[in-house]
Amino acid sequence: MNRVSGKCPVVFALDVIGDKWSLVILRDMLFRGKRTYGDFLKSHEKISTNILADRLEKLDAAGLIAKVPTRANSPRKAYELTAKGADMLPVILEMIAWSAKYDSYPDGTALIAGAPDDLLHRIKTDRDGLMADLRAALR
Repeated sequence: MNRVSGKCPVVFALDVIGDKWSLVILRDMLFRGKRTYGDFLKSHEKISTNILADRLEKLDAAGLIAKVPTRANSPRKAYELTAKGADMLPVILEMIAWSAKYDSYPDGTALIAGAPDDLLHRIKTDRDGLMADLRAALR
């Protein structure tokens, strides 16, 4: 049986996480421990409320995050990464490494703001250990 592919893998990924705000939300959850709507609104990038609500809904529908109650019988919700969302960690680390390599002044000094030097160093020298540490922190 000859199987016809539905989508290119790159197109599939872009359909799910192919906009700035979805990646910022995932970054904030993976690296900054953000979990609530209010936490995401405080991001340096200043996401608007309508865009934030839309992206949280899309990430939830795609299975990368899940709404959870902040405490029993509370109407307030928080968001947590699913296993599918946590699997975005290597992708985002690669984006950070790529940006650190190419977003620099002519003398090689990094322009990147926001990525701690120790993170950039560990991406270069101990990527596997860094991944293990970050995954353990997500549990």
